[in-house]
Amino acid sequence: MKDENSNGQGKRKASEEPDSPSTAKRAKHSQSTEPPETKNPPAPVPSAPAPASAPARIPFPEKPAVVEERNGEIEFRVVNNDNERESLIILTGLKCIFQKQLPKMPKDYIARLVYDRTHLSIAIVKKPLEVVGGITYRPFKGRQFAEIVFCAISSDQQVKGYGAHLMSHLKDYVKATSDVMHFLTYADNYAIGYFKKQGFTKEITLPRSVWMGYIKDYEGGTIMQCSMLPRIRYLEMGRMLLKQKECVHAKIRAYSRSHIVHQPPKQWRGSGGVTPIDPLSIDAIRASGWSPDMDELARQPRHGPNYNQLLHLLNDLQNHQSAWPFLVPVNKDDVADYYDVIKEPMDLSTMETKLEMDQYPTPEDFIRDAKLIFNNCRKYNNESTPYAKSANKLEKFMWQQIKAIPEWSHLEP
Repeated sequence: MKDENSNGQGKRKASEEPDSPSTAKRAKHSQSTEPPETKNPPAPVPSAPAPASAPARIPFPEKPAVVEERNGEIEFRVVNNDNERESLIILTGLKCIFQKQLPKMPKDYIARLVYDRTHLSIAIVKKPLEVVGGITYRPFKGRQFAEIVFCAISSDQQVKGYGAHLMSHLKDYVKATSDVMHFLTYADNYAIGYFKKQGFTKEITLPRSVWMGYIKDYEGGTIMQCSMLPRIRYLEMGRMLLKQKECVHAKIRAYSRSHIVHQPPKQWRGSGGVTPIDPLSIDAIRASGWSPDMDELARQPRHGPNYNQLLHLLNDLQNHQSAWPFLVPVNKDDVADYYDVIKEPMDLSTMETKLEMDQYPTPEDFIRDAKLIFNNCRKYNNESTPYAKSANKLEKFMWQQIKAIPEWSHLEP
């Protein structure tokens, strides 16, 4: 089925919204052509707090991707398989990038989805039709979400801010041309950090009935969600946050002297070098209420000695393909008699909370709760059910991970 967004040939600036899908098909989204405001050099530090009405202006640091787009060196094109020559050239370029950057993904599978007419792609294109990166996604009409299937930038172009700028373009385009307000994607371990920076989270708030069975489950991937805000213009989000930061700093300066830079102590001004001094001999430190005990408290470790290894193990369990029945507590509205049968329920999200609160002083305490999850599952569900099979697979995986840690080699199932 051909997507309704496939016929228009217009281009627009990033500062404009497409009026309709037909005007947004091959959209060149350039940033505003106005040069950034010229900033005056900061005035000498005053001896009293500066008035809130005259905050110091912070220059907006533009990424190379934004500058290149404004200069016409790159453009962002939305394409699908509409049999047009340029569309097929761009899709082929995307296919080659995805196949190179995602070596674990079957090449024929990548090609099939990129050329699939139910999918759309947004590509970063240099003249003449050189594709340097892009995203392939599938919108689900009437369900208000889209699945990001592939996302990659050429390896020699990954330091220019292309990835973040590409995602901002995608969000603005999708909001303006469809009812989609949420993205779902399966991210591998290398991509989780990127998606987190783009507003994605591992906490899935969309009802499972909306997306379950519609998107493909990738083994070893972590499902992530991004919900867009209707009033946010994502291409202008950096400037908006900068303005908010300036306003907050202005409010702080109206009530605080924290922005004032003081001269170093007189003992350090001579040629004798730096000598130890009593911190409380400095008026500003003494006025802040600081005491040496605060430093001692700050140096204390936040968590116990096993925290990092247990956190790593818990993350591995949560990301395993068989963990889906155990990620959150069982909903009593879905399984009415569950809590009549299971008197001591446990799940992976509860274990995560307990771990953060240092309630697992030893690995044995952690394993005890994990085994509780598996035993509860086998107690409530028949051994032939997918739930019991998932419990067996996840428990086997847990012990494989434990045996790989030399300090825990003495632990037994």
